Amino acid sequence: MAPPAPRTDRNLFDLPAHPRAPLAPEGARDASPVPQRNGAVAAPSPTPWKEGDTMTDHRRVHDLSDEAEHGASGATARTESPVDLKGEMLRGLGGPSGMVYSALPVVVFATAVPFLPLTGAVGVAVAVALALAVFRRWRGEDLMPALGGVIGVAAAGGIAALTGSANDFFLIGIWASLAGAVAASASLLVRRPLTGLAWNAVHGNAHPWRGDGPSLLAHDLATLAVAVGFAGRFAVRQWLYLADSTTGLAIADTVTGFPLTALVAVVVVWAFRRTTKRLIGTDGAPAAARG
Repeated sequence: MAPPAPRTDRNLFDLPAHPRAPLAPEGARDASPVPQRNGAVAAPSPTPWKEGDTMTDHRRVHDLSDEAEHGASGATARTESPVDLKGEMLRGLGGPSGMVYSALPVVVFATAVPFLPLTGAVGVAVAVALALAVFRRWRGEDLMPALGGVIGVAAAGGIAALTGSANDFFLIGIWASLAGAVAASASLLVRRPLTGLAWNAVHGNAHPWRGDGPSLLAHDLATLAVAVGFAGRFAVRQWLYLADSTTGLAIADTVTGFPLTALVAVVVVWAFRRTTKRLIGTDGAPAAARG
């Protein structure tokens, strides 16, 4: 009679680590993760390879270790830090000096119009904007704010040169103010204030800010301030445009530029900070959760 065939239903990875070592039964060693006080799961300590261990045993221990490690990192990643709104807004506007730089080409244009042809005044304004952009880059400022000033002045000057009217240099700013006032007012009517949408976008669109009454009220007020600011700029500039006052437009552009923007920004920053404190908190935990 032929000898019985060897068993082949055993898993290859259940073979002993050493040919002469006996197979260790599953569950012989406790590889369960240890719960911690904070609810996290600690990975089991690595154990030395002993006689009788199988590759399946060690693979199981490593899998549990990886799960514990990834779970801890996931919990850390879900902890959100508040965004520095003031710094982000200042960087987006090029900083306080950037807002001042944006007014200089306008002042130069209005000053040069009485003494130079329109194309010459436009050329001087664009040259000043270019010089300021180079200076700002030399100081290490971001490229986009500096380049944005040049593009804005060039576009405004192009419209003025095309129409032959110095007042049309301010046409883009006038209609942009009207568009901003309409957009902010419309967002209030549909109960989705623009500043609240902006706050939620900055924080990953992951917070129910419209369900929190104080946060919604704060953004209603902030968006109303934005709408009033845009509407005021449009009203003043449009009136001066119809009065054909290039000098008055330049003054209005300067006065309603940085000071009015800074005043509106104060209200917006207040709304952002109030919402952040209520829904995120200064330490990553919502104020409501802390009681």
